[in-house]
Amino acid sequence: MRSWFPARPPGRGDGRMPAPSVPDGVCAYAIGDIHGERKVLDSMLAAIAGDAERRRGDGLGVVAVFLGDYIDRGMDSCGVLDRLCREPLPGVECHFLLGNHEAAMLDFIEDPVRASEWLNYGGAEALGSYGIRASVGTSDPSRCKALRDSLLERLPDEHLAFLKALKPMVVLGDYAFVHAGVRPGRPLARQRTDDLLTIREPFLSWLRPHEKMIVHGHTVTQSPEVTATRIGIDTGAYATGVLTALVLCGAGRSFIQVGA
Repeated sequence: MRSWFPARPPGRGDGRMPAPSVPDGVCAYAIGDIHGERKVLDSMLAAIAGDAERRRGDGLGVVAVFLGDYIDRGMDSCGVLDRLCREPLPGVECHFLLGNHEAAMLDFIEDPVRASEWLNYGGAEALGSYGIRASVGTSDPSRCKALRDSLLERLPDEHLAFLKALKPMVVLGDYAFVHAGVRPGRPLARQRTDDLLTIREPFLSWLRPHEKMIVHGHTVTQSPEVTATRIGIDTGAYATGVLTALVLCGAGRSFIQVGA
């Protein structure tokens, strides 16, 4: 399944305030939460590659921003990281954001006892993709340390380097791209990483404009959610099989969706 459809934002662009835009001469793609679903990632990359080739033919520069949560829940976290850290879109400037699940994995690597909760919300599946058997609910200190040691033995160096290089935020023109959202009323330059990775309320229901239009994932919705202040594109790929990308060219917006 593959589909393209336009975004019709309320509020901005209706005469009350200018529609946000990316820089002139740029087409940007934002890709939602992948969560270990390698097949839909491959489908999305193929769809973007074809569309990006056409945009480059029109003289546009092409940028892709991946919104984080590449791992956990789905069954092929290893395969997803392998694809993303090996030039997933040749000729496209790619930016990779940190999601709360990548942060949890890095915390587990640093202190597996303190961060053992990771195993309960997708970490066990991530370990399984590296051939490590783990059970949800594991909290025994010696077992957690053994799992961490096994992960470090099997985690490719390029996967770990990729995880450590992830960014909390990317700004393009009038848009700010983050994993979860922002703390309303706080300047972007002073946002706390924890909020960028995990916030829901009051961000989701906030009605007043932010410093930038916020593009985010993290909170699953049945379809892309467009408001006057934010665009949410986590359509629950690990549960629904549907991965969503937002396409931004000038002030125009559209979506690409792919399914397994």
